[in-house]
Amino acid sequence: MEYSPQDERMIDDAFGVLMEHCRKICKNEDDENLIKRAFFLAREAHQGVRRRSGEPYILHPLAVALIVVDEIGLGVKSVVAALLHDVVEDTDYTVEDLENLFGPKIANMVDGLTKMSGVFKTAASEQAENFRKMLLTLSDDVRVILIKIADRLHNMRTLGSMTVNKQMKITSETIYLFAPLAYRLGLYLIKSELEDLTLKYRFPEEYRQIEEKIQATEADRTRFIERFNAPIIEKLRANGIDFEIAGRVKSVYSIWSKMQRKNIPFEEVYDLFAIRIIFQPSPQIPEKSQCWHIYSLVTDIYKPKPDRIRDWVNIPKANGYEALHSTVMGPDGVWVEVQIHSRRMEEIAERGFAAHWKYKAGESETHDDGEFERWMRQVRDALNSPTENAVEFLDNFKLNLYTSEIVVFTPKGESRTLPNGATALDFAYDIHSKIGNSAIGAKINHKIESIFTPIASGDQIEIITSQNVKPKADWLEHVVTAKAKQSIKSYLKKDQLNSIKTGMTLFEEKMKEFGIMPSARVFRKLLPAYSCTNKDQFYSQLGAGIINLDGVEKILRENSASKILKLWTLQLPNPFKFLTGDEKKRPRQKLINQNVDTQEPEFVIAACCNPIPGDEVVGYMNPETGKIDVHKRSCNELIKLATQHGNNLTPVTWASHKAMSYLSVLEIRGIDRIGILMELSQVITGELGTNIRELHIQSHDGIFEGKISLYVKNTRDLKLIMEKVSKIKGIEKVNRVENNKE
Repeated sequence: MEYSPQDERMIDDAFGVLMEHCRKICKNEDDENLIKRAFFLAREAHQGVRRRSGEPYILHPLAVALIVVDEIGLGVKSVVAALLHDVVEDTDYTVEDLENLFGPKIANMVDGLTKMSGVFKTAASEQAENFRKMLLTLSDDVRVILIKIADRLHNMRTLGSMTVNKQMKITSETIYLFAPLAYRLGLYLIKSELEDLTLKYRFPEEYRQIEEKIQATEADRTRFIERFNAPIIEKLRANGIDFEIAGRVKSVYSIWSKMQRKNIPFEEVYDLFAIRIIFQPSPQIPEKSQCWHIYSLVTDIYKPKPDRIRDWVNIPKANGYEALHSTVMGPDGVWVEVQIHSRRMEEIAERGFAAHWKYKAGESETHDDGEFERWMRQVRDALNSPTENAVEFLDNFKLNLYTSEIVVFTPKGESRTLPNGATALDFAYDIHSKIGNSAIGAKINHKIESIFTPIASGDQIEIITSQNVKPKADWLEHVVTAKAKQSIKSYLKKDQLNSIKTGMTLFEEKMKEFGIMPSARVFRKLLPAYSCTNKDQFYSQLGAGIINLDGVEKILRENSASKILKLWTLQLPNPFKFLTGDEKKRPRQKLINQNVDTQEPEFVIAACCNPIPGDEVVGYMNPETGKIDVHKRSCNELIKLATQHGNNLTPVTWASHKAMSYLSVLEIRGIDRIGILMELSQVITGELGTNIRELHIQSHDGIFEGKISLYVKNTRDLKLIMEKVSKIKGIEKVNRVENNKE
């Protein structure tokens, strides 16, 4: 399809804007010509192709290149790679062609950005493999990851033209991996925008409401910030400090997350903004000293909250972030967070990795990049692991991204950064996998503790090892870092393979004694007798000495007549069906109702989120069961599934339904008093006629809290129950438990 004159003007204008922004990175005419050559090749390669929105396709790589130079701050080669990033995947050009035209470096970057298809094992997730391949370039060139994030950002900005199902898949990948990755690389603004856009498309009504409330409270917030800042401005000027000061409002997503996490309305989110002081450092005084000087001036005016000082000046975050944060008591009894940055720290906070290396190369003062290097080394180790499939890798990699951090110390005083919630065993594996594999105990602050003991910031830890110790499967429940989990799994897999080999030898020798050839018929008798589900499990347990072959002859000689067990089950009418006939002309969406048809697929209500009629739901075709699992759109498990197996999603919706009950869980809290439990039961079962499945209540210090599992017909009934229960005297809080699975 030929482009119209208007399309051509749009393309020329977009290229003109890109070249205008590239002037700051082009050192000479050769750099400009390199970008122009890349643009003309991409324009010719994508000629006539349009995006789903109807725009010429070339506008996408132009937009990605602009993000790369303007919002991330990368250089000429990165701009060229961004312009060419879809050429190999979507056109007849090859990586070899690009190497001949633009050199090996740019060709390798484009290759890293090109998706792979059709070359993966069917058991592995293609999306996970794509992500793994992209990360393989991290060991050579982190710019590939940054360009990939720019690509994802532009796709999210133009997501409105996609189908709802595609939106669900892309937003799930974004919130599960790309936003945490942007955070880890220090791209705070991009991370926040990715999160906001995810919320906008997954929960548009909630997004709109929060945005409107932020705008409605803007005038009051501005007046408060001006009143709060006035004495600080006066004090900083009096001390001759060159600075800027402003209030920054939390992102819509972070406000929504806090509302969800704490089950509170918008009006109860008090930390809607933070005050940011950005100063131009004096070359004669170290930046750290100037940060603490400004902190001292601020706390002379407003009293600090002692437990809310965050010193990322002396120990930066692993993504390079440096700042001094403190929460102080402002006017009208309102706690306010104050963030203190130098201009260098501010640019690193906004642009992350690219700015970090710009300052590292451009200044005589060296800045500690050890934590970031250590994280990259962990990623490389994970990528090179032969023991994990792509999905396992994806889960473990996720562990290394979005975590709050603690800093602990070795016996010699070397600092180590680990995720919050880490144990002494995580620390052991962080030192070395051999130390972790042989860990028997730990000295935490010179006191002997279990290796499973959680550690805290400031702890000094020494690991005690023994040659007689080896990792066990239950160790996986006591570690949180990807490195520890991967090392334990690797050892267990190797150990299992050795056990299988030993078990196979023992079994074959035993069969020779009886003159029996191992066959499927033999294993059909043996596996149930030893409570094993497959041959590998049988061999492994035999080789490890968990089971023995003392009674094997008796088992094999037993009458082989199978025992028939009659299993009685309760069956409920199937609540789902596919559209048929003329209905197929409408948008392809499966209806959830009570019609039973043996030819239709079976639907299963997902236990992790227990959706009920009225909830917004999405179907997931479960390859293991062949059934469609129905999840709430907000389900955390669904986000993970959509990230790894997005092609298995299928839209479903509730249709008319018969009087059928669905399990739902309520969380309640209130002031304990005599008779409240009886009144609670009376309201739910007596007045509303609802069946309670389980009731767990605990009382302590005059407060009671607990959970009620009950059967309801739809969200309308559930809302009525919650309203009635909340009116009972003493009930303080009633919430629906959205996800039962952590």
